[in-house]
Amino acid sequence: MSIAPKLASYLEGAGVTYEVIEHPETPSASRTAQAAHAPGDRVAKGVLLRDDQGYLLAVVPSTHQVDLDWVAQLTGRRLELATEAQIGEVFTDCAVGAVPPIGPAYGLEMVVDESLAQQPDVYLEAGDHRRLIHVNASDFARITAGARRGTFSHHV
Repeated sequence: MSIAPKLASYLEGAGVTYEVIEHPETPSASRTAQAAHAPGDRVAKGVLLRDDQGYLLAVVPSTHQVDLDWVAQLTGRRLELATEAQIGEVFTDCAVGAVPPIGPAYGLEMVVDESLAQQPDVYLEAGDHRRLIHVNASDFARITAGARRGTFSHHV
């Protein structure tokens, strides 16, 4: 599998210049950072959350874990982690567990952890377990401009 088609189309439509970083297959975002020789605090992972209002994509560094209580404070919503089946229904063009952290490409509202907004560049999960997309800070800011920002994760 290559870059998820919906993600590629979104980035192209937004005029984003990006570099594809290939790496050995990995089971998690933190391992992806290691395999790609990318700083873990600059690798963005998407965590799909849900409640009775629908889905929300939380975007955090690969070295962090989402704190659902902090997300509730930021959004006013009591969300829970989506199931693997629900993730598969939303991210139909992606490998299981390889969620691109760009909600608008999938029609999702998103929240972005403030720590990512402070990085000079960001690596994005590309929809499979073998590729990352590398973007500069200004492009990341542009493609996440509609997202609410805040601190809602902690280092693990």
